[in-house]
Amino acid sequence: MSATKKPVLFTALSPALLNLYDVTNSVVVIIDVLRATSTIATALHNGAKEIIPVDSVRECIRIGKQISAITAGERDGKVAEGLEHGNSPFEYPSSFIAGKTLVLTTTNGTKLLHMALNNGAQEIITGAFANLDAVCDHLLSQKKNVLLACAAWKDRVNFEDTVFAGAVIHRIGHHFDINCDASKLAEGLYEEAQSDLYEYMKNKKATHYLRLTSFGLEKDIRHCMTPNTANILPMYKQGKLIKK
Repeated sequence: MSATKKPVLFTALSPALLNLYDVTNSVVVIIDVLRATSTIATALHNGAKEIIPVDSVRECIRIGKQISAITAGERDGKVAEGLEHGNSPFEYPSSFIAGKTLVLTTTNGTKLLHMALNNGAQEIITGAFANLDAVCDHLLSQKKNVLLACAAWKDRVNFEDTVFAGAVIHRIGHHFDINCDASKLAEGLYEEAQSDLYEYMKNKKATHYLRLTSFGLEKDIRHCMTPNTANILPMYKQGKLIKK
């Protein structure tokens, strides 16, 4: 890449759109704000040794038994049957998670990560408002093409992942060549939401806001929409997410 040519940035608003993008030469950012990538950042920030993301409950249980790790995950917002813990950042304080391995499966985020791997992704990180600055700093330092990959909800576009993609673009987009309507839409949503991300979700009656609120998880939503509470960079290496 010449010194004058900027890397490109695209946004995939749903896993159903992932195969439209070339991930082989890009940094892929897996985005699942409510709540997988928020929990991943929090657990690693609080001292987890590593997180093994898997795409099924059965695999989560199998690996957990094999290596005596903590097994966690959700399906449709609730702790998945057969697993010990859920997908809330508040479940992983340093007093509990420090030095331990977490095996995690979620409805959307961990599945998207495996989709990106299967499509040939060479570099995968995870992003959420919890580690917004760390994600932006890394993308700037790499000077590579970027795909912001939103986990959405069962392939349906959602507000929170789109708004996070917009937050990244708002901060560092001028360093990239962006010829992508999804990216422009995401940035526009963020600019509309940025003064109060939680209230934006509430006022828009976002589907995930309504879903998690019905489980009494307003505290989780508010926390996950707060920037830089766990400002580290989770990076996928050899089957594991580790703190860079």
